[in-house]
Amino acid sequence: MSDEQQTEGRRGRRGRGDRGGSRARRAQRSQRFDTTPLPYIQRSIPVLDLLSEEGLEIIENNSETIMEEVGIKIADDPEVVAMWKEAGADVAKDGETLHVPRGLARELLKTAPSSFTQHARNADRSVKIGDGSTVFAPVYGPPFIRNLDEGRRYATIEDFRNFVKLAYMTPAIHHSGGTVCEPVDVPVNKRHLDMVYSHIRHSDKPFMGSVTAPERAADTVAMAKLVFGDDFVENNCCIINLINANSPMVFDGTMLGAMKVYAASNQACVVSPFILAGAMSPVTVAGTVAQLFAEAQVGMATTQLIRKGAPVVFGTFGSSISMQSGAPTFGTPEPTLVLYASAQLARRVGVPFRSGGSLCGSKIPDAQAAYESAQTIQATLNGGVNFVLHAAGWLEGGLASGYEKFVMDADQIGMMQVLAGGIGLTENDQAMDAIREVGPGAHFLGCDHTQANFETAFYRSTIADNNSFEQWESEGSQDAALRANKLWKDMLADYQAPDIDPGVDEALNAFIAQKKDSMPDAFT
Repeated sequence: MSDEQQTEGRRGRRGRGDRGGSRARRAQRSQRFDTTPLPYIQRSIPVLDLLSEEGLEIIENNSETIMEEVGIKIADDPEVVAMWKEAGADVAKDGETLHVPRGLARELLKTAPSSFTQHARNADRSVKIGDGSTVFAPVYGPPFIRNLDEGRRYATIEDFRNFVKLAYMTPAIHHSGGTVCEPVDVPVNKRHLDMVYSHIRHSDKPFMGSVTAPERAADTVAMAKLVFGDDFVENNCCIINLINANSPMVFDGTMLGAMKVYAASNQACVVSPFILAGAMSPVTVAGTVAQLFAEAQVGMATTQLIRKGAPVVFGTFGSSISMQSGAPTFGTPEPTLVLYASAQLARRVGVPFRSGGSLCGSKIPDAQAAYESAQTIQATLNGGVNFVLHAAGWLEGGLASGYEKFVMDADQIGMMQVLAGGIGLTENDQAMDAIREVGPGAHFLGCDHTQANFETAFYRSTIADNNSFEQWESEGSQDAALRANKLWKDMLADYQAPDIDPGVDEALNAFIAQKKDSMPDAFT
């Protein structure tokens, strides 16, 4: 069945009346913000490939040597070890370290798709991951939030909902993300239910699943089935999730347990070594890339041992560290080079690639945050990243989700969306009529072409102030962070939830209530 047929079938199952209701609600919204979603990026500009064929072969050879001679440890999961042993890997005396013969992981990855569609509950917001597309998703994982009013504090479920709402209202964010912040006011063993529900209820964009325990991954799949239907989830990707390697060269039982649930259910896993170079990998770019490529290949191939054809993404998170303090650093040249090299390897293997974002080490949304984030997001676009976590909101090396930083980053990724479209060459783009009309020595402000295109001619920043000094001063001499503070508050004030089938919502809430009642609260 084609994607179009599946999409139409899902629309029919949920009822066409919902879509008219959505249009009516959107028509009633305040006109302060254009929240019309932008489609995921289908790039019209080339990627930047830095490694030569010889360079790629060197990295690939070193990666194969790491898998074969050094080994990759599969901790606390005899089932996965047994799968690899049956596939042809040798197992060390510790019963956990795999020695993978040259070419085996690459051979197993031949069944992984080069791209896939992740379906959203609003079919118009489904995204393609891979094959020249780029999908922006929000920040992931911070236990703290920061805003100008309160400073830094632990995140709550209300903050979580707020960031989901902001992502929903932001046109250039194509995906609702996952752990947009860690809500510490909800029990650890139950918060995943509230988090997944928030993505489903407060947005209709695609979302990520829980990976903190296999049973929480199973709950995510069960909730997706309530939204999409059992058969649809079995045959389509409705959830994507993040599986981190415990670098150097270890996969732990928690991550493997979640991977087994999702891959067996035909849901997408982003297998992503988390690297702080100098601590968790060598200090050199080539050494780091060879190591993370070995880790990622074993992780990705594991998904294919679990279920052939399951969607999988080659992920990297690479950072350098301060050799003086050991703290992670961002926006520096070396992680950019790691990103470019890894992206080339992903295209060579034929799987989608995840990396990048708007990363910074700054504690507040200041010049450091802006410069470092700009360095990272530009490389993300140029490198051809397909799935971009941390596209908006990242502060303090990933320890804080910033409200002001979120909308400032959103402005920048809107620019990336335009840049990825490349140079238009339609008759209107060529503008020869305008040039003939104006001629030498005049100006283009009043010509027909300018009048016809002025509303869409240039990107309009939601944050930047381009007025005169006098006007800026009369309006309070605000910097970008202060303007961003007002923007996110206005956005939340204007938020209206997308429609949801009442029966689906009732079933989700009943499932959550039953799960919460089945276990006592746990905060550790």
